[in-house]
Amino acid sequence: MEEPKWLEALLRTNYFNICPRHCETPRNECNMFCLSCQNAAFCIYCRTSLHIDHPVLQIRRSSYHNVVRVSEIEKVLDIRGVQNYVINSARVLFLNERPQPKNSSHGPTSSTTKTISYFCETCCRTLLDPARFCSLGCKVEEMRKNKEDEEERLRKERQQETHKGTHPPTHTSNSRRRKGTPHRAPFAS
Repeated sequence: MEEPKWLEALLRTNYFNICPRHCETPRNECNMFCLSCQNAAFCIYCRTSLHIDHPVLQIRRSSYHNVVRVSEIEKVLDIRGVQNYVINSARVLFLNERPQPKNSSHGPTSSTTKTISYFCETCCRTLLDPARFCSLGCKVEEMRKNKEDEEERLRKERQQETHKGTHPPTHTSNSRRRKGTPHRAPFAS
């Protein structure tokens, strides 16, 4: 998945604050994000006045965590591998990693039951299905790590290629051995 420019802003934006432009109106929570403008969250009234023709995602809440409907985000982003949940009859995914429950053991090595367990590859959170990540943020973090590793590998390969032509060939110990008896140069008189 190629990371779109708006994705980082989507994940780090604060949502559900009162809209400063519409603080006197009902339903004034900033729970919208514009994929074109890519700046602060805004309310439904701002959408109709400032973002009417822009692609917009609505952020929702589940247990005090930000979620987005799968039906909305899958139109603009590859979300394969991210755990989906059904909340209020809608499939959603969490935007960011959530804290681990305090009383649960986590990680692939700490499972004591014989049931098959799935874990987030980034934070080791237990998953319900054989997904790879518990949230969109965890998928993005893993993608960035993989990209950095790949860039480092390519940098090292380029560096090795550059050095190949600049160093004289190395000789093995056998190639330095003299053949036959040594002949010395005559002494000059």
